[in-house]
Amino acid sequence: MNYIKLNDGNRIPAVGFGVLFIPEGKETYEATLTALRAGYRHIDTAAGYFNEASVGKAVRDSGIPREEIFVTSKIWIQDHGYEQAKVGIARSLRKLDLGYIDLYLIHQPYGDILGTWRAMEEAKAAGQLRSIGVSNMTPKFYREFIPQFKTKPAVNQMEFNPFFQQKELRKLMEADDVKLEAWYPLGHGDAKLLQQPEIVRLAEKYGKNTGQIILRFEYQEGVVTLPKSTNEGRIKGNIDLFNFALTEAEMNTLRALDTGKGAFDPEAPGIEQMLRENYVITD
Repeated sequence: MNYIKLNDGNRIPAVGFGVLFIPEGKETYEATLTALRAGYRHIDTAAGYFNEASVGKAVRDSGIPREEIFVTSKIWIQDHGYEQAKVGIARSLRKLDLGYIDLYLIHQPYGDILGTWRAMEEAKAAGQLRSIGVSNMTPKFYREFIPQFKTKPAVNQMEFNPFFQQKELRKLMEADDVKLEAWYPLGHGDAKLLQQPEIVRLAEKYGKNTGQIILRFEYQEGVVTLPKSTNEGRIKGNIDLFNFALTEAEMNTLRALDTGKGAFDPEAPGIEQMLRENYVITD
């Protein structure tokens, strides 16, 4: 596994395994174990995915030393605010039951972000969280909140793939040495992306599938990728990225695919209310 150095001195595996939309229980447990056995050392979950406990159990049962596995989780909107964030952090620590969390993120940019961040900074100082960061911070939200933080986030986890390359945001983040993590790195299985002629040609050239070409492009852009699958073959294939490299001309061809549009807009009217109403943590 290759690693990327964060601005706090910690290292993050360049490719992680995401468990978004995988149900709590057997499915998340088995998918996580499969990923760990395939060579992944980074598992990305969240309080709002409702499967932290299954991820934690799989990590404990894997037989791999805890210090070799990088676990990310995220605090949900209902726990924003200084005092309530302490409750949310404690809940994630309890459900994962791994002693500490390698990376903890503010999942959505709504509510008392500054109070939440302060609680996360304190938890980091106490050793409960090794690195802290944000997620879904568009350029607008980034400009609003990040300059007010005492310490800069280590990462910003955003939707990212060749069709949505976050160019404006990445310029802002580069100034603070904040790394971008990609959710939907394969466009959530977007057939138009996976069948893009330029990508198909590169797959044929390198003897790879189109998903591997896309993930390799993202890796060479310095982006941490979080592909998700419950299919063992695809889980194994998504990590097989480090035995070839795209040329600069090929990278430029893929950079030119950017449309500047994604599937999710955190700034859209009603999004915060929808998320608050439909995703509620009860334990």
